[in-house]
Amino acid sequence: MTKVLNNWEDGHWIGQTLEVENGVCALPARTLAGELAYTDEVKAATDHLYALVADFIPKFEWPAYAPLVHAINKLKVEKNAVILAHNYMTPDIYALVGDYKGDSLGLAIEATKTDAEIIVQAGVHFMAETSKILCPDKKVLIPSLDAGCSLASSITGDDMRLIKQRYPGIPIVTYVNATAEVKAETDICCTSSNAVQVVESLGVPKVIMVPDEFLAKNVANMTGVEIIAWHGRCEVHARFDAEDVRDMRAANPGVVVLAHPECPPDVVLESDFTGSTKAMSDYVSNNKPKNVILLTECSMSDNVAMANPDVDFVRPCNLCPHMKRITLQNIYDCLVNEEHEVKVPKRIAKKARRAVQRMIDLPAPGKKGHFDPKAGHKDIRVI
Repeated sequence: MTKVLNNWEDGHWIGQTLEVENGVCALPARTLAGELAYTDEVKAATDHLYALVADFIPKFEWPAYAPLVHAINKLKVEKNAVILAHNYMTPDIYALVGDYKGDSLGLAIEATKTDAEIIVQAGVHFMAETSKILCPDKKVLIPSLDAGCSLASSITGDDMRLIKQRYPGIPIVTYVNATAEVKAETDICCTSSNAVQVVESLGVPKVIMVPDEFLAKNVANMTGVEIIAWHGRCEVHARFDAEDVRDMRAANPGVVVLAHPECPPDVVLESDFTGSTKAMSDYVSNNKPKNVILLTECSMSDNVAMANPDVDFVRPCNLCPHMKRITLQNIYDCLVNEEHEVKVPKRIAKKARRAVQRMIDLPAPGKKGHFDPKAGHKDIRVI
């Protein structure tokens, strides 16, 4: 049965969320110019796309989605724009309007290769900042200025400067899930794919990792380098615990459990495989487990399921409230009005670009994004 959750924010209608049996999609609201019609032109241009999202959007709702999909794709051509769709976007955005799809840094790197004049970041604010840092001459837009991140908001530039005062001489590795100001104060950035490699590339006995406490602890279990962690946590992944995993295994015998390294270390210990979003996606594509659980954001499971229809996904659904602020409706509004442009001061962008580029220049890690669930556990200092 389909359940509709009406979404009102500060007295304004922002659309609906459809919770369907196999996933979650945002139901488009009305456009600024009134409701777009499901005309013969729209039908001819979009009906072939429905098969991509048939498991996630009820057929009777397609006429509500198709006009916005069509309008967005036309606007991209007219305005020479591209949409960077993060793995946590709902399937309607990810499959139907996204031009580049992947994790935050991968999307930003792809953005540097495009000739488009406008980049629409279908993700959260720090991702749009990273795109602007790497593409300073392009106009970067974000559909909702409220699309934040619990990790990015857990630490500030002032915090970074205080850390450097209290721990002089110790390099700081910053997860890309951080603001431009924080990146500007770091020595080098990392992703969940290359965090261990980045830490070891510095050739020092001790580093500070910010802002994700659990990623830092999981990295510490994989390296001989001493890690000092910041106390930030992803509100999606931090909600999983080891008991959840054991309960899911009991309810689904033989299921393969994949975890993201932003999960607590005891969850990683209970998993069969732990890795970045790309590593988890690759694992499913390469190994084709009969039943699988992805301990990460809901829409990631939906999008990997689209690419692997022969795999049965058990979905312990933790929604990211920030990612779900991005909808087809506000992507359309954003493109029509070219609103919510993301800018980074040149001084900050220059310093942040150096930290990001230092990471990009490293060779690809041997086992990209893999964390050994049986690596053991180390107690580390958290500041």
